[in-house]
Amino acid sequence: MKVGITGGSGFVGKKLAELLLENGHEVYILTRGHAKKENGMTYVKWLGEDDAPEKELDSIDAWVNLAGKSINDGRWSETHKKEVVDSRMLATEELIRIIKAVSYKPTVLVNASAIGIYPASMTASYTERSTEKATDFLGETVQKWERMANRAEEAGVRTVLARFGVILGDEGALPLMALPYKLFVGGTVGSGRQWVSWVHVDDVARAILYAIITSSLNGPINVTAPNPLRMKDFGRAIGEVLRRPHFLPVPSFMMKLLLGEKSTIVLEGQNVLPQALLDSGFNYKYPTAEEALKDIMGI
Repeated sequence: MKVGITGGSGFVGKKLAELLLENGHEVYILTRGHAKKENGMTYVKWLGEDDAPEKELDSIDAWVNLAGKSINDGRWSETHKKEVVDSRMLATEELIRIIKAVSYKPTVLVNASAIGIYPASMTASYTERSTEKATDFLGETVQKWERMANRAEEAGVRTVLARFGVILGDEGALPLMALPYKLFVGGTVGSGRQWVSWVHVDDVARAILYAIITSSLNGPINVTAPNPLRMKDFGRAIGEVLRRPHFLPVPSFMMKLLLGEKSTIVLEGQNVLPQALLDSGFNYKYPTAEEALKDIMGI
């Protein structure tokens, strides 16, 4: 199977490319850099003024769209927030154009999304059947992104919206979350009652491949582990795995002072369950936070 990836050099993209190659698939990476063939992958230029990637991508069986500026780069200035939205809209719109331009249509598009589409809540649990939508920056961004991705259905392409939770790995949020514990100053962030719907990066890559080959999956799927935790319990799990104390609280006002609006990522959360993946038979490699943390931290 030939699989095209946008955002293939990112945290999730690299893991997915490795997994696809291990399973004998051909990988095509859309890049703003140089066109080349390297490490078993084909890099195709796109988003340049004279680029016409569709000429080289007429036999792609499946697309995975992971492109977009990270929400973790610095404070959320108005400029940064605009770049976050615009980068996702531009990449997704161009990918839809490519899909419609080629004569050989892919069977599926797996488009990145986020559980930020659900409102923050201490009490609610969300599945793919939940209709509540967040109205903050992240919620509105995700809704716009999903609407754009769903235009692939106009070309008859099965579209899966992979709503990622907090992805754990050597990159992303975990190194920053673990650092205070490594310095013996770890503790509960904010109230500690907010939910952390986490998932190991390996299970993210596996879930994407599973969505590609499982024709019954369509529309939103929550890519989270089946065992979300309250922040205080997640922090305690980090401390236990690292054999460090969990005692020094980080008050909400301090996080707001340091991060501004971006502090909502850690001070608020959602209890999100991967019902669609579980119902379809997906098996998690790391279903509990302790197993995930031990693997990532090499313990």
